[in-house]
Amino acid sequence: MFESVLSQSILKRARESARLDVRVHDIRLEAKDRHRTCDDRPFGGGPGMVLKAEPIDRTLRRVVGTPAAARKKGAELIYMSAQGEPLKQKTAEALSKKRRLVVLCGHYEGVDHRLLQAWAMREISLGDFILTGGEIPAMALLDAVARLLPGVLGNAESKSCESFSENLLEYPQYTRPALWRRRRVPAVLLTGNHAAIDRYRREESARRTAECRPDLLEKQTRRKRS
Repeated sequence: MFESVLSQSILKRARESARLDVRVHDIRLEAKDRHRTCDDRPFGGGPGMVLKAEPIDRTLRRVVGTPAAARKKGAELIYMSAQGEPLKQKTAEALSKKRRLVVLCGHYEGVDHRLLQAWAMREISLGDFILTGGEIPAMALLDAVARLLPGVLGNAESKSCESFSENLLEYPQYTRPALWRRRRVPAVLLTGNHAAIDRYRREESARRTAECRPDLLEKQTRRKRS
């Protein structure tokens, strides 16, 4: 699953240029029974299965050592979970400054909570919905963080103009032809007047945010008041 994503586009180029190093570890390799069992029924009953603490703990110790050693080396330990904090652009920016990320992908009904406590894992969620496993959320996190690493994007200005960079959505984008199916590109974008274009884009950014994500404007207002 991961290799198909990592071998495309920006992530592929980031790996080839050694700006990004991604290693995928299979926790089943640390299961000791002949069936390589990594899950079991939940204590207290209920549907589904729960990932066992021991195989994950052995995998983490093989990869980063002890919890204390991992943090001493600057590693951020993350569990992709529907119960976690929402993944925001500011979160991705902060994580991009970490020396190392260790991301655990959940499955079934989740992971034995004692494992999360022992490793003091930070739980992060893509949103208020449920997916089959944590692999897709982990890929999304990886992509969001990797593109913020120095030298990964071709144009460094791209990061600062994107949606959510300042709690605003990005302005509409247009390209050639200037007339398409009787719809014209806004005239200001063809003037070459950069001050007017910047002003137009700021106005459009605020308008789109008010229409689609008014909650972002409310956050910005609260921040200014505080």
